[in-house]
Amino acid sequence: MFGLKVVRQNHVGLVETLGKYSREVRAGLNFYIPIFQKVRIVDLAMIPLALQGYSVITKDNAEVQTNVTLNYHVTDARKFEYENSNSVESMIQLVRGHLRDIIGKIDLNEALGSTSKINADLANAIGDLTNTYGIKVDRVNIDELKPSASITESMEKQIRADREKTAAIAKANGEARSIEIETKARNDATVSTAKAEAAATIARADAKAYEIKKLNDMLASVDNKYFTAQQIQAFSELAKSPTNTVVMSKDEIGKYSDIPVTAQVMNQMANDK
Repeated sequence: MFGLKVVRQNHVGLVETLGKYSREVRAGLNFYIPIFQKVRIVDLAMIPLALQGYSVITKDNAEVQTNVTLNYHVTDARKFEYENSNSVESMIQLVRGHLRDIIGKIDLNEALGSTSKINADLANAIGDLTNTYGIKVDRVNIDELKPSASITESMEKQIRADREKTAAIAKANGEARSIEIETKARNDATVSTAKAEAAATIARADAKAYEIKKLNDMLASVDNKYFTAQQIQAFSELAKSPTNTVVMSKDEIGKYSDIPVTAQVMNQMANDK
């Protein structure tokens, strides 16, 4: 008496005779001997698997929770069923071990910013598991790297501190720049004022020098008659003033007495006494 077993597409049947593997049957209708034989069905299709909340430690001793998804399929049904009591769990342990090793070699900041590289390194490390478990991992991806609550709080404090520091530096730079501009403006104004005053002083000095030069030139061009005339005019002014005493040497009296006008002034001054 024969039994009938239908193996679905993309599956394989493992026939066990009295508990021992005897042969493999493919998709379709297959015969077996009931009681003595049993057909174990193995799915060959790609299977997704999520590894949630796995904790790893980074190089700088930061705890990180990881969520990993992977896709695998069975390549060797015999190895998958008989050479390991739980090939899927063994695969999971292998993935977690490699992930722990990869992340343990890098710092937290590098781990959070380079998930693509971690994915690639993990895929290379896993390789082809067919020889060991009859499984091939087709795709592995780190969905999330989440630091622990204490690390997250510390990071947020650090970010706030960095922002406050940046703002303080920007404010200080702005104030320093404002002071620099104001000081430069004052210095420029002081220099401009000093230059203007210096230019005015030079101009006044030049004008005075020119005046003195012209006076010297004029005095150099006149003769003694001019000075005598000036002295006579002075005596005339003196005769009109309340002053009635003039002190001079004998020689000067003799010199001025020869001038008629001078003599007249002196006589007028004598009569007023």
